[in-house]
Amino acid sequence: MKTEILVIDDNADIRFLICNILSDNGYTVRSAANYDQALTEINTKLPDLAIVDIKLDKGDKDGIDLLKVLMNKNKDLPVIMISGHATVQVAVEAVRLGAYEFVEKPFSTEKLLNYVKRADEVFKIKNEKINFENKLFHSFDLIGQSQEIIKIKKIIEKLASAESRILISGPTGTGKELVARKIHKSSGRAKNPFIVFNAALLKEKNYEKQLFGEELDNGAINFGILEKANNGTLLFDEISEIPLEIQSNILRVLIDQKFKRVNGTKDVYANIRIISSTSKDLKNLVDEKKFREDLYHRINVVPINLPSLQSRTEDIPLLINYFKKKVAEINGVPEAEIDANNDLLYSYNWPGNIRELRNLIERVTILSLNEDKKDTNKILTEILSENPSINNETMNNTLSVPLKEAREKFETNYLINQLKKNNGNVSKTADFIGMERSALHRKLKALGIKGLN
Repeated sequence: MKTEILVIDDNADIRFLICNILSDNGYTVRSAANYDQALTEINTKLPDLAIVDIKLDKGDKDGIDLLKVLMNKNKDLPVIMISGHATVQVAVEAVRLGAYEFVEKPFSTEKLLNYVKRADEVFKIKNEKINFENKLFHSFDLIGQSQEIIKIKKIIEKLASAESRILISGPTGTGKELVARKIHKSSGRAKNPFIVFNAALLKEKNYEKQLFGEELDNGAINFGILEKANNGTLLFDEISEIPLEIQSNILRVLIDQKFKRVNGTKDVYANIRIISSTSKDLKNLVDEKKFREDLYHRINVVPINLPSLQSRTEDIPLLINYFKKKVAEINGVPEAEIDANNDLLYSYNWPGNIRELRNLIERVTILSLNEDKKDTNKILTEILSENPSINNETMNNTLSVPLKEAREKFETNYLINQLKKNNGNVSKTADFIGMERSALHRKLKALGIKGLN
């Protein structure tokens, strides 16, 4: 796809010359003669690159004001400022505000094209990096054969043809955004935007502008999250963190399907599929008057609850194998040889859930480069053993009880972990620990260990 460049200069001859030079060299070109025309072009469609004259006649606004508008739209957008009579201070100010380069008139064709080519390359590299990272993230799959994960996969399939609002709950790191993306990707909105609004990362004073957008005094428009997500899917990530007064505004949008920008007077209509996520118990927050009950019922049409990794440890071998391949692909390194039978993987409580496991696999992969399998698993054990939460409670309990009780506690934890490793299969567990199947059944019954589902 050709790079589209917006040329803004009040001098018709210079504007015509620059446009011709760029067109002759394979660029798509749009142009504007003044601030108002430029603003219309920018609001219609943001270019890939802009060339802006600092001094614009017949108006209070100049090229510096346009630079601010462009940077506000996209801080990575390359903008080349040109001028025939600007001071050094103006040039420094332009670069400080985000201009890629400052060029003095008159300039040669070669010099202009050199700046344009370099700026275009930098912008494309940044975009490729973002697209590559997004592609990798989007390619992650929902891995697991536990009953909870199978159930969630079936729900996602059923939601493909529906427009229902969804509330995804679960501890941090369980994959709530991943599930939301999978729902969007399988829906009729897949080719339209998927926008994430992370409520936990925004300051309260910015909520309205971030959500609804803003109309500025100079006529420019800062589009909000709702407008950016139009015809697509909007994920309210950690929706419990949205202040109560803003919750009422969101509720009104869900009811009316329209809103007004900050400082705006016209209604903007919204066709958006809403997915919400939370790591907190929203029902409890409703009871505590910290979350609106009417909004809760509006967003909780189809609930999806993601389990912790500790409650689905039978999926750990599958996840390890999957992340080994992904980490190797992303980093361009060989796959690590990780032993998925390491007992620490099953006794660890995984406070960070799937995200923590994925980070662990990456860390082991990088640290074990050029090491053999024995050393790789030594690294894995050392990393997991660094966390004081592993078996601390069990150790403290066994040190303060008689030998018989301590042995029972050890056997209980040991057998539970072995069953988890074998997906609850008693026969496989018996074979692994060197025990008759019937004897293991008796031992499990004696210890009060029920089937793991």
